Amino acid sequence: MRLTEVTYGSAKAIEGYGPGFFRVAGHVLRGPCLITPWDAGPWGGLADSAAPLALAGRIDVLFVGTGTAIAHVPAAFREALEGQGIGVEIMASPTAARTYNVLLGEGRRVAVALMPVE
Repeated sequence: MRLTEVTYGSAKAIEGYGPGFFRVAGHVLRGPCLITPWDAGPWGGLADSAAPLALAGRIDVLFVGTGTAIAHVPAAFREALEGQGIGVEIMASPTAARTYNVLLGEGRRVAVALMPVE
């Protein structure tokens, strides 16, 4: 079997996570965070749809990691994003992180908003 190493160029990939943190492009982020191919930083959580809305026109899909398990997101959060043409996919944070990395490696226009895993 031939294995091919995935490269992300200058894009911000998720390298790991643990209780309360995510490691992105060599930096540790604590608490909820918003990660795009060009930036990674803190996020206000599910009550904050303003930060992801700023991504309109730059991404096609936002993966939302709701922590250890899948949870509902506020309807207003989803509706605001979908109203701007951003698809929203809800999943547990570990799954959202892996999915983001896979699609990032394919050059897709994605971002991920992650609640920490405890």
